[in-house]
Formats: sequence, structure tokens, C-alpha cells
Amino acid sequence: MSVPAPASRAYSHYALGVLATANLLSFINRNIVFALFEPIKLDLSLTDTQLGWLASAYVLIFSLAALPFGVISDLRSRRAVITLGALLWSAFTLGSGLATSFGLLLACRALVGVGGAAFAGPAQSMVADYFKLRGRAMAMGILAAGITLGGVLGIWLGGRLEAAYGWRTTLVVVSLPGFVLALLTARLRDPVRRPGGLSLRAALAETHVGIIALARQFLPLLGSLVVGSVLAIYFDRLYGADSKVDTAAFALAVAIGLALNIRIWVKRFAAAPATGPRPLVRAFGERAISLATVLRTPTLVYVFLGGALISFGMNGLVGWAPTFMSRELNLSVAKAAELLGSWGLLSGICGVLFGGVLADWLRRYTPTGRVLTISLGLLIGGPLAIWLLTLRDLDLFVPVFAAAFFFLSWFNGPIAAVIFDVVPSTISATVAGAYLLFIHLVGDAVAFPLIGALSDRLGLDRAVLLLPAVAVLGGLVILGATRTVARDMARVDKAVSQ
Repeated sequence: MSVPAPASRAYSHYALGVLATANLLSFINRNIVFALFEPIKLDLSLTDTQLGWLASAYVLIFSLAALPFGVISDLRSRRAVITLGALLWSAFTLGSGLATSFGLLLACRALVGVGGAAFAGPAQSMVADYFKLRGRAMAMGILAAGITLGGVLGIWLGGRLEAAYGWRTTLVVVSLPGFVLALLTARLRDPVRRPGGLSLRAALAETHVGIIALARQFLPLLGSLVVGSVLAIYFDRLYGADSKVDTAAFALAVAIGLALNIRIWVKRFAAAPATGPRPLVRAFGERAISLATVLRTPTLVYVFLGGALISFGMNGLVGWAPTFMSRELNLSVAKAAELLGSWGLLSGICGVLFGGVLADWLRRYTPTGRVLTISLGLLIGGPLAIWLLTLRDLDLFVPVFAAAFFFLSWFNGPIAAVIFDVVPSTISATVAGAYLLFIHLVGDAVAFPLIGALSDRLGLDRAVLLLPAVAVLGGLVILGATRTVARDMARVDKAVSQ
């Protein structure tokens, strides 16, 4: 296989534009449901607990699917997996608008999460390869802007479109642009040579595994599903149908089981030989050995733990913000969504771009520049967000919100750039998938129901204060990477040069 010519600067920026737009659409499709909770509840006669599951279904399935899709994209084609993701989230958002029952709607929202998972890791990996060193944090910031901007824009669009056309038409309308983007992502050129693909016949030939043997491979996860279900039933009966404690217990049990399963898989693959007649075993073995090495990288430990705390705080804030403003500031859901969308879009774009520029500028003078940018934004924006949640004067609320969101948006690009700075390109999508799995399963999958449970007991005005406080803690944890990032970057550079 010949090495492709390096992508031109112009083509790299074109590819970044396509992928960033697709990422924006992905998170619009994810977060739009938050603005539609009330009309969906009335139309389908749902409980608050069921609404909570609509939010958690996406996050849980997204988390579980992120790592496998990362591995597949490293083994096969990042471009193909990205395109598949766009088609999946578009098709099942459209299907959500046609759902006539809670079960169908829950299944569609879960499958939207599969599409988001297929897109996220491979897209980050490709952008990192388009921008090897110069401007990497800025490029990753532009791509990651879709997470924050798509979140607030989804809420804004949801409020506006639902008021005019209803929730079903809203979901159908926002699904359509994804099909167009899939046509563009399918034609993107991969900037580096990828590992040789495996034939489907060879892959199937190696899956002759009995049901019992297959079940053993997933024993911790299956056990956690049983334990989580028992706990969910217990807490549902103890606290009532509207409590979110049952959802939090289930998510936490599954997260622990999945973590144990991944630990077992990594140990088994790392101990197995990476050579032999079976190409699928060999390919996954090589990747698992590399992944085991990466998991011993100290910088990634800080980034994974800090990223989970940030995900808990930031995504929890985005998800609960419309309800908080409706209850505490006496605004309609549509008005709250419009305010969050307009000011969030403006301050979020400025924050993401400034954070990327600052991180790349500091990187010229110190290897810790990107890590410092992440922590600085959170340590400034977090306290502002805590103050914001105590305000009830709308005239003061808006400028403080804009300032807090500006600083809290800094981390998007630099945190992704740090991951790819300390990870070999050959397994970058796999590691990105593992990162997404960890931060969402341990972070916002727990945040949504936990804040709901605390709200039932303490009031939403007190419960939401936990979210920015946890995000600040994430900034402090990631600050620990300033001691390790230079050494880990040098290790990757040495491995690549050999």
C-alpha cells in the first residue's frame, strides 16, 4: 500500500469544515430532545422517570459503542465508520419523530447514540492527522465546538421549531442535513495510510464461539446489568416512580461492570501473542497491546479522570439549564431555550476559538501549554457558573452566563489535542473511543439522573450547584498532567522516529 501524499493546507481546512459541521449536527440531534421534553411528555403520557431514560439511553449506548467503533475504524476505514455514524444518527432521529410509543422512542434515541459513537472517535483521529503539530489544538477546538455549540443550538432550535410545528416535525427536520453530510464525509481522503483491512470472510471464520464461551467474555458486564436492574427496582419502590435514584444506580452499576470487563480484555490481549495464523486475533492483539501501553501513560490517567468530571459538570449543565431557567427565572421553556441558544452560541464560539489559539500559542513556549489552558478556563469559568446559578435577576444573569460559558468552552480543543499528543497515530481512534466511553459513562450518564434525584429532595436550585463544582474539580485533576505531558510526548515522538 502506497503512502498518500500529505494533504494540502487548503484540503485539511476543507476536511475540518466538513467534520466540524457533521459534529455540530450530531450534537444537535442529541440535545434537541431536552427542549422537547414537555410536549413529548404530554403527547405520549410519560413520567419524568421515562423522560430521564430518553436522555440516559443516548449517553449509555454512546458510551458502550464508542470503543468498539474506535477499534473498527483503526482496523478498517475511518471514513467509512464516520459516514455510517452520520447515516445512523440521521435515520433514527427521523424515526424518533415518527415514534408512537415510549418503547419505540427510547429505542430510536438509543440508536441515535450508536451513530454519534461511530462518528466521534474516528473524526477526532482524522483531524489530529490532518493537523500534526501546527494548529492542532485550534483544529480540535473547532471540531469539538460541536459538542457545546450543538448542545445549545439544539436546545434553541428545538424550542423555536417545536413552538411553530410540533415536536415530531422538529425531529424530522433536524435529521435531514445529516444525510447530506454523509455524502461529503464518504468522499474525504484519509490523510495517512491506514493498517491493512481484514476480509469479512476471515473475520467471520474466527467467530465460531459458543454462546457459553461468548457469555464468559462479558461476564462482569452481564453481572452488572443484573445488579443494576435489581437496584433500580429497589430504589424505584423505595422513592417512587418520579425518583431518579433508580437510573443513577443502574448507570453506576453498568459503568463498574464495563470497566472491569475492559480491564480483563486488555490483560488477556496484552498477554496473548501478536503473531499467528489468525488475522483478526493478530490485529486486535496488536491493538490491545498498544492500548495497554497507552493506558499506562500518566497523562492519559489525568485526562480520563478529569474529562469524566468535566463531562459530568458541563453536559449536566447543558441538559438541566432549560428546566432550571424555566423554574427559577419564571421563563417559558421556549424563551429559556432561545436565550441559552443565542448567548451560548456567541460566547461558546468565542471561547472555543480563543481556547484553541491560546493553547497553541502557549505550546510554542512550553509542552504544558495545552494542559494549562484546559485548567485555567475551568478554574475561572467554574466559580462564575456557581455565582450564575445563585442569580435571579435576568439582566445580570445573561452577561454572567456569557462570561462563564466563554471560559468553560476553552477546554474543548486542547483536551482532545493533548490525547493525540501522547498517543501513536495507529491506535488514536481506539484511544479516542475509550476516552469517550469512560467520560460519558462515568460522567453525564450519572449526572442527568443524579441531579434529578437531588432536585427531588433539595430542590433544583441547590442540586445544580454540584455541576460546576465538579467541573472545577476536573480542572484541578487535569492540572496534574503538567508534570507528565512533556515526558509522554517525547516517548511517542521517539517511538514514531524508530
